[in-house]
Amino acid sequence: MSFLDSLRWLSRALLAQRTRSLLTLLGMTIGISAVCLLSALGEGLRNYIMSEFTQFGSHIVAITPGKTETFGIGGILNTLRPLSLQDSHALRQVAGVRQVLPVVFGTARLTHGGRARYANVAGITAEAQQVWRLQVAQGRFLPDDPLENPRAFVVLGSRVRQELFGEGPALGQYLGIGGSRYRVAGVLRSKGQFMGTDLDDTVYIPVARGLQLFNRDSLMELDVVYAANLPVAEISERIRRVLIARHRVEDFTLITQDEVLSTLDKILRMVKYAAGGLGAISLLVGAVGILSIMLITTTERTGEIGLLRALGFSAGQIRNLFLAEAVALALVGGLIGVLLTSMLIGLVHLLWPALPLSLTPGVVLLALGLSTLIGALAGVRPAQRAASLNPIEALRYQG
Repeated sequence: MSFLDSLRWLSRALLAQRTRSLLTLLGMTIGISAVCLLSALGEGLRNYIMSEFTQFGSHIVAITPGKTETFGIGGILNTLRPLSLQDSHALRQVAGVRQVLPVVFGTARLTHGGRARYANVAGITAEAQQVWRLQVAQGRFLPDDPLENPRAFVVLGSRVRQELFGEGPALGQYLGIGGSRYRVAGVLRSKGQFMGTDLDDTVYIPVARGLQLFNRDSLMELDVVYAANLPVAEISERIRRVLIARHRVEDFTLITQDEVLSTLDKILRMVKYAAGGLGAISLLVGAVGILSIMLITTTERTGEIGLLRALGFSAGQIRNLFLAEAVALALVGGLIGVLLTSMLIGLVHLLWPALPLSLTPGVVLLALGLSTLIGALAGVRPAQRAASLNPIEALRYQG
């Protein structure tokens, strides 16, 4: 039998039992759609979270005060010493360091005219505009004043500006923050949220004034931007040596963005695989459907099998024909499932653009390969049964 003859036989065999074939296809379609959709959701979530962590750049080392160390069995010592503005001065002299951003963060009461509300307050420097990639919509960012004695300027997030100043002008106006007056220097473009913090609901003031506002003598963080051509391990070691020389002990923690992204990526990939695995369970429905219909078909088509054997078909050829029928059912169901999932994801992107769904070619190929494998496994037993029928008994079978 030629390849074209095999295709004609296969198509006629599937069309002869339209209802059963349709139900089997439906089971495979639902299973593959579940796998693709859950995998797309997992991949979209992974891409979304990874983009959240990289929106402030990719060559940053974060330094936080304190270091947890373990001594002996069950002994834990937590050392906490302040990171100071002088530390940021020292780190600026490190070879390969491009920018150093001291950070202090908190919440304070904002007032303007008859309006008042609580909002996030970030104590930073003028370098935050480049380090955090903040874009100014009106006015300018914080001036590059002396670190320890800056002027009382403030830059507003877009939401704070709208809620406190409404349609009126904000630039040059005064804003009360925790009992002190600040002059509005600029308004930022909408930045959205980062790890649960609404950056549009935040005001930005000089870091020295932030320390005074929150009555702190320690920075919450130092963000160091380094040259792109430097290995992260090398720049981390340079930073560590400078701070140890200043503090006499390693009482700080270095967090490189590569480490954070690598850990997150591993976790999120496991989440994606787990989601796809849950969807794969539904493929059992399709597998059972293929097994059932092929077993029934083998019994009903005993006479046809006998005729094929009488025409000279070998047991191996009979087995391959029935196995191809099972694989075709699974593969067509998989293709329909992928197509429906793609259409659904396209519709979701049109209606809810922010919803993270991402169907990758790898997932599509994996889903189709899985459907083919399931069809082959489910069709093995019926195909062997068809091939093992006695030709003479099969010809006598009346159904």
